[in-house]
Amino acid sequence: MIRAGRRDLVRTRQDLAREIGMSFETYRNQKLYTAAGHPAPISSAGGRVLLWDAEQTEAFRSGCPVPALPPAGDGEDLLDRNEAAAELGVEPRSWDSYQRADSAVSAQSVVVAGVEHWPRRVVAAFMRRRPGKQAATGRPVGSGDVVPRGEVSSLVGSLLEADPAVTTAQVIAELGVAYSTAQKALARLRGARITEMLNADSGLSADHAAAQLGYPPAARRGAIAEARRQAEGSSPG
Repeated sequence: MIRAGRRDLVRTRQDLAREIGMSFETYRNQKLYTAAGHPAPISSAGGRVLLWDAEQTEAFRSGCPVPALPPAGDGEDLLDRNEAAAELGVEPRSWDSYQRADSAVSAQSVVVAGVEHWPRRVVAAFMRRRPGKQAATGRPVGSGDVVPRGEVSSLVGSLLEADPAVTTAQVIAELGVAYSTAQKALARLRGARITEMLNADSGLSADHAAAQLGYPPAARRGAIAEARRQAEGSSPG
């Protein structure tokens, strides 16, 4: 994570190569950032772009003791998608869905070195609005949804895009919606996507469209039936 107030100190591998007068290709190939004693990246494990803190890298180059970073926990710490997801106890792709659907979160994203980050306070505020996975699972029949009705389709659509075989149970666990809401949203969205493919290719069968979209056999029957209902509903009376 990028500690609060240290955004201007963020350095990429390209920056580190330039600061020692070396081409990026040579620096990358020699992996000088892995030398003994070199500061660890401040980017998350698995992050697509490696980032460092300039105060630490400058100390290393000058042969001085590498200073410790300020303690984490400030509301202005900047978290990447992996770190934000870890705060919520969900997968990064779920955080992608949440932040896209929540304008209060997406509007406060901060791009540093081409990587999107969010202030810790923004992630914490979202977490307070969203019950944890324990509250979302095993919901009694007839219980209400915790996701606003207007956001359900967008969130389920993002989960479906990330995993065409996503199950009703997974949607319930991720979003905290009722069983009927998750089931209907999945069927409606899968049906709509089958319809789009059929409209684009008149020679394609509904079953083949469902297979191409990656829908598992157990979900195809309901999705195809929903596509037919949607087609009938849009036909002139």
